[in-house]
Amino acid sequence: MIIKLLITGGTFDKEYNELNGKLFFRRTHLHEMLKLGRARVPVSIKTLMMIDSLFMTAADRKKILKECLASREKHIVITHGTDTMPQTARVLGGVIRDKTVVLTGAMIPYKFGSSDGMFNLGSALSFAQTLPPGVYIAMNGRYFNWNNVRKNKSRGEFEEVKAGKAI
Repeated sequence: MIIKLLITGGTFDKEYNELNGKLFFRRTHLHEMLKLGRARVPVSIKTLMMIDSLFMTAADRKKILKECLASREKHIVITHGTDTMPQTARVLGGVIRDKTVVLTGAMIPYKFGSSDGMFNLGSALSFAQTLPPGVYIAMNGRYFNWNNVRKNKSRGEFEEVKAGKAI
């Protein structure tokens, strides 16, 4: 089994500019993270975009969907910014039926050294291998179904949506 890793940017891949104090993208850190984590799962990595998910457009989400649908691999992990991850999951979840797609991200950039990204990536790779076909979000050791999850911005974590509450 080969897992397709699709990179879209997000906090996972942000770096800090010490001169102006801003976060920016250079290149993905996924190769380094997999090596450091001693991952032995065969992966195929493709960078689709390197953007903050707050700036992700409907066209960007369609590009992610198109890539998932065209993928020969049946197990896909997507690195994504956490702010709009549920929106992308809803776009994918409404269409993808025959593949296991897991979106994951980080609250703290990998390059900061205290990131949750390594743990989230490992969890996402595991969930992609074990969950049935469908679209999921993996954060903080948990997985969530695409149509029942939101980011709780006041607590800084993902949670299931209670029945009757808005996503």
